[in-house]
Amino acid sequence: MQQPILWIHGEALGPANPALLAHPGRPAVFVFDEALLAGESPTTHDPAATQPQPVSLKRIAFLYECLLELPVSLRRGDVAAEVLQFARAHGADGIVTSAAIDPRMLAIAHQLEAALPLQVLPVEPFVALSDPVDLRRFSRYWRQAEPRVWDHWSS
Repeated sequence: MQQPILWIHGEALGPANPALLAHPGRPAVFVFDEALLAGESPTTHDPAATQPQPVSLKRIAFLYECLLELPVSLRRGDVAAEVLQFARAHGADGIVTSAAIDPRMLAIAHQLEAALPLQVLPVEPFVALSDPVDLRRFSRYWRQAEPRVWDHWSS
């Protein structure tokens, strides 16, 4: 890839995003996922899964405040369609993003990969956790991560 665009998503919102670091100055986009904002989950077909809820205004505000500190264009809609439209508008020959664990992000990545080469860069974890975490709620993650964060900063 000589002229990639960067797809920034909610799992790596910060200046240490590996795509931003690997390709400084390249056009970057974040898409507020219309279906996710509405509480729909088109990539989850597990009937045993809990019913998705609309994204809270607090979370949207948090995402927006994080994004204001990054060199990204903001869009809203179908993520794959918006990223591909952004790529076409910039004459991109590929897409670079950071690794994600959310099945929704993985499904979107597969859609993008069907249209353009996709490079997925590993993310340095904020904190290493030994046990799997239920990521549907930040508080569940934070209960496991907070003690390790304070241990790291106190040493």
